[in-house]
Amino acid sequence: MYIPHYYKNENLDEVKGFIRQNSFGILVNQLDGKPWATHIPLELETAKNGKDVLVGHIAKANPQWKAFSSNAMVLCIFNGPHSYISSSWYKEEEVPTWNYIAVHVYGTLSILTEEETMEALHRLVEKYEQPSENPVSLHDMSPQTLRQVKGVVGFSITIDQIQAAYKLSQTREQDHERILAELKKKGDAASRSIADHMDKFSNS
Repeated sequence: MYIPHYYKNENLDEVKGFIRQNSFGILVNQLDGKPWATHIPLELETAKNGKDVLVGHIAKANPQWKAFSSNAMVLCIFNGPHSYISSSWYKEEEVPTWNYIAVHVYGTLSILTEEETMEALHRLVEKYEQPSENPVSLHDMSPQTLRQVKGVVGFSITIDQIQAAYKLSQTREQDHERILAELKKKGDAASRSIADHMDKFSNS
């Protein structure tokens, strides 16, 4: 992805935290010569060899997995908050723009065994059921229900490269105070989140 140098975030620990918090991503590869994308949870984990990996699964009915050849290179996209930035908030004339956070991860995909896929599903459910008042556990489900695992393809992606764009008005420092005030005035969650990230980065 094209990222002007002043918008690059090369703090890997911070970017990994972003991936964990925004793990519902987009898996992109090529199928029959055309781009193919699926929206799925992609969990950042550490493999037994110590390398960072993304773990996920898709339905076997989804033809995308048929392009999961050995050592296939794939792209995973993670989107964060975004907000329109009006140039009426600037001291000098300029065109409007958009602030956003986005992370692209490139990696090598390998298919998991059925046993490994089931283990990954257990980890996934346990993670997201933690805050539930009555958490569901796959351990409590019948073999008949769990047979659905045969209808999915699990995979692991060894991460080769991470690209992180944090476009937070870094080139408009003289306008930050007004931009922050206007974003907070808008009131929607995305605008407030962008304002929070601007505050954080300007004070770091």
